[in-house]
Amino acid sequence: MLQPRARGLVFLYFLSFYLFQTEAQVLYRVSGNSVAAKSYILATNKLTDIRFLDSIPNLFKCYAQSDKVITEFAMQDYEAFQTLRQAALLPDSIQLRRYYTSEEYRDIDNALLLTLGLGLEKLGRMKPQYLTEMYRIELLKKYAGYDEDRSSSHFFEAVAIQQDKPVYGLDDIGETMFMTFDREPFEWQCKELLDIVRNPDFEIRQEKTLKNLYQQGRLLDMAYQVSGPDNKSSISFSDYRIYVKRNKEWVKRLRPYLLAGKAFIVLDAVYLGGEGGLLAQLQAAGYKVKPVNK
Repeated sequence: MLQPRARGLVFLYFLSFYLFQTEAQVLYRVSGNSVAAKSYILATNKLTDIRFLDSIPNLFKCYAQSDKVITEFAMQDYEAFQTLRQAALLPDSIQLRRYYTSEEYRDIDNALLLTLGLGLEKLGRMKPQYLTEMYRIELLKKYAGYDEDRSSSHFFEAVAIQQDKPVYGLDDIGETMFMTFDREPFEWQCKELLDIVRNPDFEIRQEKTLKNLYQQGRLLDMAYQVSGPDNKSSISFSDYRIYVKRNKEWVKRLRPYLLAGKAFIVLDAVYLGGEGGLLAQLQAAGYKVKPVNK
């Protein structure tokens, strides 16, 4: 028979194992708070290939039980694409060259030419945040294996469209434009663009780290990785604070979908973990949020 101390150690071992298993998740069930039926939240990561989805137990069963898909922004409208493209342009009164020294401007121009095939002669009318994102995506394609066609992030939205299952966005076109082009002050945008072209390794290492954490189901660590002081990538603490604020609004917007039940919610994992993450904010609003695969 185990001695008391040994029994205590065994208990702590199984407790730590249980906590690890319940925290290391990417698929969650949402119930309670007067909802008619369960809904599900899937955390995604754009660098993760769709083959990873096969490794998540019960994922496709949960999706099959849903009657609608909820995403950050349902980008299905051609007019919405055109609106976003127009919003990416700087006003005629703002000249990007004025915000950099000659050397800085040359560094950005060379980096964009090398990576995108177009320099500031062609792209100088675009907002810095848009240029940062374009450059960032090309870095991830070249050095981190990002393949938009095989990314797991948009898989269920695409499947829902094929199945004529309704897809709804939590943000409208105006909010999407703000998050894409204007979520930070213009001077910060200019600095981030210069930082990423001069230190692309910071971006690549960060995204690879987030991918590894995601595939281990460590959403809490992902939140710390983004919001922590060591993060020198283009998506850092200031962006995370904006995500936390937006999560509060998303909890309200999710209410009618959750009340009706059978929603399948697909969002980037960096929005979900941590004290300000969407999962914690849903719990604070009275919902029961539990991992599907304990």
